[in-house]
Amino acid sequence: MKKPAAESYRDIDFSTSKRGAVIPLEPGKTKISIRLDTAVIEYFRKQVEDAATGNYQTLINDALVAFIGQRSVLDAVRQVVREELQVPRAVARRTKSRALST
Repeated sequence: MKKPAAESYRDIDFSTSKRGAVIPLEPGKTKISIRLDTAVIEYFRKQVEDAATGNYQTLINDALVAFIGQRSVLDAVRQVVREELQVPRAVARRTKSRALST
């Protein structure tokens, strides 16, 4: 069996080369490594498989974005309810003084 011969020296100019990923990342996205429960991964992979389209990572991202949006709405509603239920101090003092005088 013949051993492959090493390629002879080539004159390659790397002066204009840049380090980094060959494929640029999408703007607004960050690549991370994360550990998730196997059941979570299996659930989202099954969703993609049943739909016969998509990407399980995109579904996980969409679920997290929806959760953040839901939490924001809940926090806003809680704030409005607190403000509406808050009794002005002057009214509270009058009510308290009437209760003490009876």
